[in-house]
Amino acid sequence: MRRVAFSAGLLLLAILIQLIVLDNLRLPGGTGPDLVLVVVVALALTGGPVEGMLGGFCAGLALDVAPPATHLVGQYALVFCLIGYAAGRVGSHLDESAWVPICVVAVGSAVGELLFALTGMIFGNPDITWSAVGHVLPASVVYDVLLSPFVLYAVVRARALATPATAAQGLASFPGGS
Repeated sequence: MRRVAFSAGLLLLAILIQLIVLDNLRLPGGTGPDLVLVVVVALALTGGPVEGMLGGFCAGLALDVAPPATHLVGQYALVFCLIGYAAGRVGSHLDESAWVPICVVAVGSAVGELLFALTGMIFGNPDITWSAVGHVLPASVVYDVLLSPFVLYAVVRARALATPATAAQGLASFPGGS
Protein backbone atom coordinates (compact mmCIF):
# COMPACT_ATOMS: atom_id res chain seq x y z
CA MET A 1 0.00 0.00 0.00
CA ARG A 2 2.87 2.32 0.82
CA ARG A 3 4.42 1.64 -2.58
CA VAL A 4 1.19 2.54 -4.38
CA ALA A 5 0.84 5.77 -2.41
CA PHE A 6 4.46 6.65 -3.19
CA SER A 7 4.00 6.05 -6.92
CA ALA A 8 0.71 7.95 -7.02
CA GLY A 9 2.19 10.91 -5.17
CA LEU A 10 5.23 11.03 -7.41
CA LEU A 11 3.12 10.85 -10.55
CA LEU A 12 0.75 13.52 -9.26
CA LEU A 13 3.69 15.81 -8.53
CA ALA A 14 5.11 15.17 -12.03
CA ILE A 15 1.72 15.88 -13.65
CA LEU A 16 1.36 19.16 -11.76
CA ILE A 17 4.89 20.30 -12.65
CA GLN A 18 4.33 19.30 -16.28
CA LEU A 19 1.03 21.15 -16.61
CA ILE A 20 1.91 24.24 -14.60
CA VAL A 21 5.58 24.82 -15.39
CA LEU A 22 7.02 22.77 -18.23
CA ASP A 23 4.17 23.14 -20.72
CA ASN A 24 4.46 26.94 -20.43
CA LEU A 25 8.22 27.16 -21.06
CA ARG A 26 9.44 28.52 -24.37
CA LEU A 27 12.41 26.30 -25.15
CA PRO A 28 14.33 25.93 -28.41
CA GLY A 29 12.96 23.22 -30.68
CA GLY A 30 9.31 24.05 -30.12
CA THR A 31 8.87 21.54 -27.31
CA GLY A 32 9.93 20.84 -23.76
CA PRO A 33 10.71 17.84 -21.61
CA ASP A 34 8.00 15.32 -20.87
CA LEU A 35 8.51 14.92 -17.13
CA VAL A 36 5.58 12.55 -16.71
CA LEU A 37 6.98 10.15 -19.29
CA VAL A 38 10.42 10.23 -17.63
CA VAL A 39 8.86 9.55 -14.21
CA VAL A 40 6.80 6.66 -15.64
CA VAL A 41 9.97 5.13 -17.10
CA ALA A 42 11.87 5.67 -13.83
CA LEU A 43 9.09 4.04 -11.80
CA ALA A 44 8.98 1.15 -14.25
CA LEU A 45 12.75 0.67 -14.09
CA THR A 46 12.70 0.53 -10.30
CA GLY A 47 9.32 -1.16 -9.80
CA GLY A 48 8.85 -3.57 -12.67
CA PRO A 49 6.47 -3.92 -15.61
CA VAL A 50 3.19 -4.03 -13.69
CA GLU A 51 3.96 -0.88 -11.72
CA GLY A 52 5.16 0.82 -14.90
CA MET A 53 2.06 -0.21 -16.82
CA LEU A 54 -0.42 0.83 -14.11
CA GLY A 55 1.44 4.05 -13.32
CA GLY A 56 1.68 4.88 -17.02
CA PHE A 57 -2.01 4.25 -17.57
CA CYS A 58 -3.10 6.38 -14.58
CA ALA A 59 -0.69 9.23 -15.37
CA GLY A 60 -1.65 9.15 -19.04
CA LEU A 61 -5.35 9.21 -18.24
CA ALA A 62 -4.82 12.16 -15.90
CA LEU A 63 -3.01 14.04 -18.70
CA ASP A 64 -5.75 13.06 -21.15
CA VAL A 65 -8.48 14.74 -19.12
CA ALA A 66 -6.45 17.70 -17.83
CA PRO A 67 -7.13 20.98 -19.60
CA PRO A 68 -6.18 22.04 -22.25
CA ALA A 69 -6.43 18.54 -23.74
CA THR A 70 -6.68 18.80 -27.52
CA HIS A 71 -6.41 15.11 -28.31
CA LEU A 72 -8.51 12.00 -27.81
CA VAL A 73 -9.05 10.79 -24.27
CA GLY A 74 -7.00 7.67 -23.77
CA GLN A 75 -4.21 8.54 -26.17
CA TYR A 76 -1.63 9.34 -23.47
CA ALA A 77 -2.96 6.49 -21.33
CA LEU A 78 -2.32 3.97 -24.10
CA VAL A 79 1.14 5.31 -24.91
CA PHE A 80 2.34 5.63 -21.31
CA CYS A 81 0.92 2.21 -20.44
CA LEU A 82 2.90 0.57 -23.25
CA ILE A 83 6.08 2.52 -22.48
CA GLY A 84 5.79 1.78 -18.75
CA TYR A 85 5.37 -1.94 -19.37
CA ALA A 86 8.28 -2.09 -21.82
CA ALA A 87 10.59 -0.11 -19.54
CA GLY A 88 9.67 -2.36 -16.62
CA ARG A 89 10.53 -5.45 -18.66
CA VAL A 90 13.89 -3.94 -19.60
CA GLY A 91 14.49 -2.77 -16.04
CA SER A 92 14.69 -6.34 -14.78
CA HIS A 93 17.63 -6.96 -17.14
CA LEU A 94 19.77 -3.93 -16.33
CA ASP A 95 23.47 -4.46 -15.84
CA GLU A 96 25.71 -2.42 -13.57
CA SER A 97 26.08 0.50 -15.99
CA ALA A 98 24.63 3.89 -15.11
CA TRP A 99 24.18 4.68 -18.81
CA VAL A 100 21.65 1.94 -19.50
CA PRO A 101 18.75 3.59 -17.61
CA ILE A 102 19.45 6.85 -19.42
CA CYS A 103 19.41 4.98 -22.74
CA VAL A 104 16.12 3.35 -21.75
CA VAL A 105 14.69 6.81 -21.05
CA ALA A 106 15.94 8.05 -24.43
CA VAL A 107 14.42 5.12 -26.30
CA GLY A 108 11.22 5.33 -24.23
CA SER A 109 10.93 9.03 -24.95
CA ALA A 110 11.44 8.60 -28.68
CA VAL A 111 9.06 5.64 -28.92
CA GLY A 112 6.49 7.42 -26.72
CA GLU A 113 6.51 10.52 -28.91
CA LEU A 114 6.27 8.38 -32.06
CA LEU A 115 3.40 6.30 -30.65
CA PHE A 116 1.54 9.45 -29.63
CA ALA A 117 2.03 10.88 -33.13
CA LEU A 118 0.96 7.61 -34.80
CA THR A 119 -2.20 7.31 -32.73
CA GLY A 120 -2.97 10.95 -33.47
CA MET A 121 -2.52 10.36 -37.20
CA ILE A 122 -4.59 7.18 -37.14
CA PHE A 123 -7.48 8.96 -35.46
CA GLY A 124 -7.28 11.94 -37.80
CA ASN A 125 -5.65 14.71 -35.77
CA PRO A 126 -4.79 17.35 -38.42
CA ASP A 127 -2.18 19.02 -36.18
CA ILE A 128 0.14 15.99 -36.31
CA THR A 129 2.22 15.58 -39.47
CA TRP A 130 5.45 13.74 -40.20
CA SER A 131 7.29 17.02 -40.70
CA ALA A 132 6.11 18.28 -37.29
CA VAL A 133 7.17 15.01 -35.67
CA GLY A 134 10.58 15.20 -37.37
CA HIS A 135 11.00 18.75 -36.08
CA VAL A 136 9.83 18.18 -32.49
CA LEU A 137 11.07 14.64 -31.76
CA PRO A 138 14.85 15.30 -31.55
CA ALA A 139 14.45 18.25 -29.19
CA SER A 140 11.98 16.36 -27.02
CA VAL A 141 14.30 13.37 -26.69
CA VAL A 142 17.27 15.62 -25.84
CA TYR A 143 15.30 17.40 -23.11
CA ASP A 144 14.09 14.10 -21.67
CA VAL A 145 17.61 12.66 -21.65
CA LEU A 146 18.97 15.78 -19.93
CA LEU A 147 16.24 15.49 -17.30
CA SER A 148 16.51 11.73 -16.81
CA PRO A 149 19.57 11.44 -14.49
CA PHE A 150 17.97 13.82 -11.99
CA VAL A 151 14.58 12.09 -12.15
CA LEU A 152 16.10 8.60 -11.91
CA TYR A 153 18.17 9.62 -8.89
CA ALA A 154 15.18 11.29 -7.23
CA VAL A 155 12.93 8.27 -7.78
CA VAL A 156 15.53 5.84 -6.40
CA ARG A 157 16.17 8.05 -3.35
CA ALA A 158 12.46 8.67 -2.73
CA ARG A 159 11.69 4.97 -3.07
CA ALA A 160 14.46 4.22 -0.54
CA LEU A 161 12.97 6.72 1.89
CA ALA A 162 9.47 5.32 1.37
CA THR A 163 10.62 1.79 2.21
CA PRO A 164 13.40 2.14 4.80
CA ALA A 165 13.71 -1.61 5.38
CA THR A 166 14.87 -2.16 1.82
CA ALA A 167 16.64 1.16 1.28
CA ALA A 168 20.15 -0.24 1.11
CA GLN A 169 19.06 -3.14 -1.06
CA GLY A 170 17.16 -0.91 -3.51
CA LEU A 171 20.02 1.53 -3.96
CA ALA A 172 22.59 -1.22 -4.32
CA SER A 173 20.54 -3.07 -6.93
CA PHE A 174 19.99 0.01 -9.11
CA PRO A 175 22.82 0.76 -11.54
CA GLY A 176 25.10 3.43 -10.20
CA GLY A 177 23.60 3.06 -6.71
CA SER A 178 25.78 3.14 -3.62
